[in-house]
Amino acid sequence: MKPILRVLNGEKLETVPIWLMRQAGRYLPEYREIRQKTGSFLDLCYSPELASEITLQPIRRFGFDAAILFSDILVLPDALGQEVWFEEGVGPRLKPITLSVTLAANALEQFTSGQNHKLNAVYDAIRDILPKLGGDCALIGFAGAPWTVATYMIEGGTTRSFEKIRLWAVNQPNEFKTLIDLLVEATSFHLMGQIEAGVEAVQIFDSHAGVLDVFGFEKWVIEPTRAIVKNVRARFPNIPIIGFPRGAGVRLLEYVEKTGVQAVGLDQTLALEWVSKNIQTRIPVQGNLDPIYLLSDKDSILRQTQKVLLELSGGPHIF
Repeated sequence: MKPILRVLNGEKLETVPIWLMRQAGRYLPEYREIRQKTGSFLDLCYSPELASEITLQPIRRFGFDAAILFSDILVLPDALGQEVWFEEGVGPRLKPITLSVTLAANALEQFTSGQNHKLNAVYDAIRDILPKLGGDCALIGFAGAPWTVATYMIEGGTTRSFEKIRLWAVNQPNEFKTLIDLLVEATSFHLMGQIEAGVEAVQIFDSHAGVLDVFGFEKWVIEPTRAIVKNVRARFPNIPIIGFPRGAGVRLLEYVEKTGVQAVGLDQTLALEWVSKNIQTRIPVQGNLDPIYLLSDKDSILRQTQKVLLELSGGPHIF
C-alpha cells in the first residue's frame, strides 16, 4: 500500500509522507505558461489533457507522496447550471442565486444519470493521470463542502462578511436547507464519480467553516459532511475521506467525532500540542505549516518544519 494511504488507514510511519495543498499554484513556471495560453481557468479544469498535465507537474519536480487532482470546487455550481467565471486579478465570480429551487431537480437528475458532460471531463482527467503517476504516489480527489460552495453561490464570489449567506441561513433556514441538501447530493455524486474514475482518497474542503457560530457549525458544517461521508461510504466503504474544516478551532474535535471522516486536515491556527492530545489520538492528521514560511528564508522553513514533525510525532501524520 502507498505510504500516504497507510497513514490514512492509521499507521504511524517513520518517514512522514508529504504533499502540498496547492501543488501547481501560481508559482510553477510550467503551469504559468499553460495558464497564459488558456482563455479561461474553467477551460483548464474541463480539459482532461491540461488538467492531467498540471496535476503531474509538481510530482515531476518534487516527487510528493500524493498528487491532488487539478480542478476547482466551483465546477460543482457551474455543472449545476449557475453562471461561473473567473476574472483576472479578482478571482471567482458567480451570478448570485436568490432561490435555491432554481437549481434543483433538473440539475440533480443530470448528476444521478451520469449525463453531466462537464464533470465527465474531470473524471477523464483522473483516468489520464493514474497510469502516469507510477510508484508510491497516490491520487487525491476533492470537492468543496456544501456550506463553503453555498457561500460562493449566494455571495457571488469571495467575501469578507458572509452577510448574505448568514442572513439567509438564519432568516430562511428551510429554504437554505433545500440548497444544502441539493449540494449534499451533488457533492456525494461528484466524489463518487472521482472514486469510480480511480482516485485513491478524497478530501472535503470546508474553507469557510470558521465563520459560523456553534449552532451554525453543527447544522451547516457537521450535518452535511456527515451525510456526504455516509453516502460515499455506502458505495465505497474503503476509500479514505479527509475532512478539512478551516478555521474550526477547538470545534474540530466535535467535527471529528460526528462526521465520520477518516482523517482531518489542520490549518495553521491550531495549537499542535492540543491537536496531538485531542485529535491525533482519534484519527490521522495532516498539516499544518503556515504557508507564509514557504516565502521566508530556508532556516525558518527548516525550523518550523522540524517543530511540526516533532509535535505530531506521536501518531499518524501527513505533512
